[in-house]
Amino acid sequence: MNQSDVDRIWYDGEPAPFWMRALVPVYRTLGAFIRLSWTSGLRKPVRMRVPVVVIGNITAGGTGKTPLVLAMIDALRERGWKPGVVSRGYGGSADNPILLDDFPDPAVVGDEPALIRRRTHVPVAIGRNRPEAARQLLEQDVDVILADDGLQNPSLARDIEICVIDGRRRFGNGSLLPAGPLRESIDRLRQVDLVVCNGGQAEPGEIHMALQGDQAQRLDTADAPRNLAMFSGSTVHAIAAIGNPRRFFDSLGAHGIDVIEHAFGDHHALTRADLEFGDELPILMTEKDAVKCKGFANPRLWVVPVAAVLPVAFFDAIDRKLRDC
Repeated sequence: MNQSDVDRIWYDGEPAPFWMRALVPVYRTLGAFIRLSWTSGLRKPVRMRVPVVVIGNITAGGTGKTPLVLAMIDALRERGWKPGVVSRGYGGSADNPILLDDFPDPAVVGDEPALIRRRTHVPVAIGRNRPEAARQLLEQDVDVILADDGLQNPSLARDIEICVIDGRRRFGNGSLLPAGPLRESIDRLRQVDLVVCNGGQAEPGEIHMALQGDQAQRLDTADAPRNLAMFSGSTVHAIAAIGNPRRFFDSLGAHGIDVIEHAFGDHHALTRADLEFGDELPILMTEKDAVKCKGFANPRLWVVPVAAVLPVAFFDAIDRKLRDC
């Protein structure tokens, strides 16, 4: 069963097969057992000496966490903070905690941490053991840690929790994995400090976030970006190895671009062969995918960065919460 089949079940109303429904109680019981080990006090979260902000979601697939992390980094810097980022490093091969250098290898550290480091140059650490990875950030003189994903990982004590939801797909059929997209019950939203709605219509109490991306940068040069409108009316290949490829494809179509879609699994390790289509059409990709293609960049490859836009009041509220920690 591929992701398209799964999406039809999760989001388009197609009935889940019996084996998916049968595994939901198993998933629920396993999650409850893990949570009990923490709530009972058998295991205790590790607290850092600086505030920790967790940015995560309660659904499988992409909701826009990484763009929000990037926006948070910029906003915190503007307010005098020195942020660092800790991540699991999904898609990377590293087992032990690593502090990323200036030229991180996505195959080792994961595509999202590599993107965050290359774009912002803030300290970024990855590792299966989040507290051990976070300790490496403390040696870099950071005064606030952003945990990229981690709502379901209580090992690192946190001062603020932010949940990002997809404003268009929201919670799909409302079922837990694997019959639905939910990692946790929707009730989890009552426990977080802030809920950010990416796209769509924000509901009462949610903060609306929009992703803006109207420029394209050729991957093999450092030339100035060009307006995405240059591709309007033309046909391109579009690559997306992200949690929700449809969002990227639709954003290109909104600019009048005829898109030949190529969706891969989230964090797929793109290779040169993945980009060979037997023609000379331009190839557009997300920034998260572009970090994996630097080694074989050519004039046909273009990256389309996006920026998360949120109310200034949202960042001001985060700043106030952090200063009260």
